[in-house]
Amino acid sequence: MKLTSIGADVSGNDVSCSRNMIQNIENDIHKLLDIGAHKAALTNITGDDIVISAFVPDDKLETINQAIVEILTENAEDLGDIGGISKTPEGAGEGISYAEAKINQDRYPDAVILAFDTYGGEPFVKTVVKSSIDAATGMDNVTDIGGGNFGIVKIPGVGYVSEETDDPVIAATIEDIESVGIVAGAMVGAALGNKNVYLVRRGTPSNVIPGSVILSVSAYMNGNVMDLAVPLTQRMKILG
Repeated sequence: MKLTSIGADVSGNDVSCSRNMIQNIENDIHKLLDIGAHKAALTNITGDDIVISAFVPDDKLETINQAIVEILTENAEDLGDIGGISKTPEGAGEGISYAEAKINQDRYPDAVILAFDTYGGEPFVKTVVKSSIDAATGMDNVTDIGGGNFGIVKIPGVGYVSEETDDPVIAATIEDIESVGIVAGAMVGAALGNKNVYLVRRGTPSNVIPGSVILSVSAYMNGNVMDLAVPLTQRMKILG
């Protein structure tokens, strides 16, 4: 089994996602369960970007990835990132973001999912993403880490997108529920250590000075989505 996360800018503006579009996408999530996803949800809403994530059997990965893109396409206010998908590496453009992570088969899967939004395609987002991946690499109870959109990416069942894709998503699968907060804290802390990076609540508009990157962080546990921005912000406050 794997975790798959697909993110896209399909909003009608460059700052936020409308309530109507969010609701319509959530209403269509059941289609992923109908075709074999173990769990599926709209996990991250970051500025004008949306991420749909699902726990899927290996043999259903391509089918469910296709279905996720179909849901995003059918509910898009603007095709935006969808238009960057190509059937060949040569034709790949700025497109959807993708993360895939393996799951330990004898454990019920949990995950931490980070989604990033750039307003003007700020290139330093790649450094920010690498910081988060490096922070989680080798940590106890982390099964796998995927995503980041470094170079041309082949998305199984969907096609290719290029390294111009600038709103990446990364996902870490976790084997112990008590490790979710530890891993999320490390990944978010590493990201925030970079210049002009801001943590936002799920669904918050991108109200930052251009030249900045925002990120959201979700815990995906037992099919339920928890926005970790608020509890992590509270824990990171200096007391005294």
